[in-house]
Parts: sequence; structure tokens; C-alpha cells
Amino acid sequence: MDNIRTPTGLKAAGRRTWQDVTGKYELRFDELDILEDICRLNDQIYRLDKELKDAPLMLKGSQGQDVVNPMVTELRQHRATKKSLWSQLKLPDDNAEPGVNAQRKGGQSRWAAAYGVGG
Repeated sequence: MDNIRTPTGLKAAGRRTWQDVTGKYELRFDELDILEDICRLNDQIYRLDKELKDAPLMLKGSQGQDVVNPMVTELRQHRATKKSLWSQLKLPDDNAEPGVNAQRKGGQSRWAAAYGVGG
């Protein structure tokens, strides 16, 4: 897409995802919002992974019991959220059978015609 700026504040993982996707696909504004969320999650996941690398997986809870490090749970939730956002984005599968990507393009052009976009 022309003139789609990388959102400010993205780190390396997020910028890479943004550039890979926007360099390959034309996205609507709502899809760009979802993509930005994915990119920010990628950055957060990278940071959590990095922090967790040297952190103990088990910690002592308030009653002295062993509990899973909260970063493990956070990381799992971030990954689940990212998976959900990718599903919402509905990018075409480059390895899909012929015609699948054409369906997406057809749907986008019907949307554009209905809202007077493009031409």
C-alpha cells in the first residue's frame, strides 16, 4: 500500500510484521487497526519472552505455595489474543487453492463499491 506509515512506538518485531503485511496486502482502515494491535502484541510477546528466559517458571505464592510465574499466563494470553486478531484480519492464504484470494478481492471491491471507495 502506498504511503502507509509504520505506527510510532513499534519495536523491531512489530515493525517487521507491519512492513511485511502492508508491503504485500492492501488493507482497509479497520484492518490496519487490527494489524497495529497485532504488531504491538508482537512487541509485547518478544519482551515477555525475553524477561521469562532468565526468570523462574515457579514462584512462591502468598501462602508459600508454588505458583506459576504470572508472565507465563500473560504470555499465553497475549498469544491467544494475537491468534484471534490474525483470524479477524482474514488475510488470504498464499498457498490456498486458486480462487480463494479472488473471493477476498471480490468482497473488497463490493465493499468499496457500496461505500464509494476506490475506483
